[in-house]
Amino acid sequence: MPGFEGPVEGLVEERHGQVLVLRLDRPDKANALTWDMIRGVGDAVAAAESDPETRVVVLTGTGDRVFTAGMDLVAMATPPSDPAEAASITGGWVRLLQGSVTIPVIAAVNGSALGGGFEVMLGADLAVVAEGARLGLPEVKRGLIAGGNAPFLAARLPLAVALELGMTGDPISAARAHELGLVNAVVPTAEVLPTALDYAQRIAANAPVAVAAMREIVRTSGMDGAAALDRFPELRDTVFASEDAAEGMRAFAEKRAPEWTGR
Repeated sequence: MPGFEGPVEGLVEERHGQVLVLRLDRPDKANALTWDMIRGVGDAVAAAESDPETRVVVLTGTGDRVFTAGMDLVAMATPPSDPAEAASITGGWVRLLQGSVTIPVIAAVNGSALGGGFEVMLGADLAVVAEGARLGLPEVKRGLIAGGNAPFLAARLPLAVALELGMTGDPISAARAHELGLVNAVVPTAEVLPTALDYAQRIAANAPVAVAAMREIVRTSGMDGAAALDRFPELRDTVFASEDAAEGMRAFAEKRAPEWTGR
């Protein structure tokens, strides 16, 4: 099965058909991240990107209290001395935070997501959040700023709300996040992963080429409308010329379910 090589302490990989679930598994440490976990998630996502049998990644945490507290400052107190090694460890994780991976990612937020946990959620394409979870960026309360994807915050929220979150450091409720359009669903904790899997399976049922194109163009437009307009003709032509497009039209005419190849 594609994924990271060998077990990674604090990270569990689960397969649900064409959906890969990555579960941060350190509930006694608020699912805080270690160097090994960061490398493991990045490697697993990279493997999923190149695996035609994996259509969606779901990222969640163990327990019902915290999604992830972000980096474990004790476990990560000593970074690699070699910059190349550090880049190798963090490269895939940074791409995940920035939304630049090439496979759909859903955050199944099983508990509060503050600081790094909020940034993980922000990097995902969709988010399902537990009722009662608190979401926010408290870094300014410690003299810091969000270091992963703060530049994307105003692309996901109204400017006044983005500034409120960033400058007060105060969390918002899952319900308010849903009202603001930041998350897709708010459900009881026990339903977080099943709801995320439902979204994932509905995405996985569609043509991979078309899903990838829609994901890229919508995400790009959220950051840079001009860049999206420039990129759109190429994506549109690629999709319309794909084998999946031809198969989709044949299946519609023949009144059957399409069989996607991802080409």
